[in-house]
Amino acid sequence: MSVAYQDHSGVWTIEDVLALDDDGKHRFELWGDALVMSPSAGFKHQRASRRLANLLEAAADAFGAPVEVMEAVNVVLPSGLLVPDIAVVDASAAATDPVTCDGEAVWFVVEVVSPSPAGRRIDRKVKPIMYADGAIPAYWRLELEPVPSLVVAEFEDGRYTERVVAEPGRTTLIDKPFPVRVDPAELVRPRL
Repeated sequence: MSVAYQDHSGVWTIEDVLALDDDGKHRFELWGDALVMSPSAGFKHQRASRRLANLLEAAADAFGAPVEVMEAVNVVLPSGLLVPDIAVVDASAAATDPVTCDGEAVWFVVEVVSPSPAGRRIDRKVKPIMYADGAIPAYWRLELEPVPSLVVAEFEDGRYTERVVAEPGRTTLIDKPFPVRVDPAELVRPRL
């Protein structure tokens, strides 16, 4: 049974969020016991996310990594429920067509940074804390503005430490957890 968020009162649970009507226009997340709703992403964001997911899937296949590269799936963390733009998860965790994925099954997540000032703060400050709370091994942040760049951070000592920054116009090799070559400018370039 699905419900509308307007009909809810009190604190939110993961079950409440999963029961919401999927209108295709919003992404619903749970931060602690608070529902957070964000609008669907624009074309540049979607183009970059899909292209990066395609690159990751091809690289994982070439390496033989037992993973599924998923877009916009529900990841359950100790501090709530997040929906990363891309989640690379154990293939076994995705085999039964679940609605959620526990953080322990996630190899790494990718967030494409929102263009709004609040969205940028969330993707740079809030979400890394929540993913670190779930001990996700790596957090990738694809920045679209002012120029495309990819920041790869690894989890260590309870937080993320930036290890690689891929800059536009230059192909960068990211070697963990499987090798993938990325030029951030190619991820956003229109087909015209």
